[in-house]
Amino acid sequence: MAAGVWLVVRLLRGEKRRAREAGFPSLSAYLKAAPQTDLEKQAAVDLALKGVVICLLGLMVPPLLLVGLFPLFYGVRKIIYASMGLGLLDDAQR
Repeated sequence: MAAGVWLVVRLLRGEKRRAREAGFPSLSAYLKAAPQTDLEKQAAVDLALKGVVICLLGLMVPPLLLVGLFPLFYGVRKIIYASMGLGLLDDAQR
């Protein structure tokens, strides 16, 4: 269980750091934004894959299954936004 908590804390710290580097005021703003650059798209895929891995670990330690759903949801949502071209609309408005 301690390894699961460590994994979640590490994931959150990494995402907060990535949000600051991208210029977002908070982690929630970063997670809600559509990816605009290739690096942000790669980060969205990484986030979704991390969510899948945590969910798979959750099969062994059930509370991790619920925790893994959050990065999976936000990562997949960002990937779908990028595939729909929503990041391009944000660029045109700026």
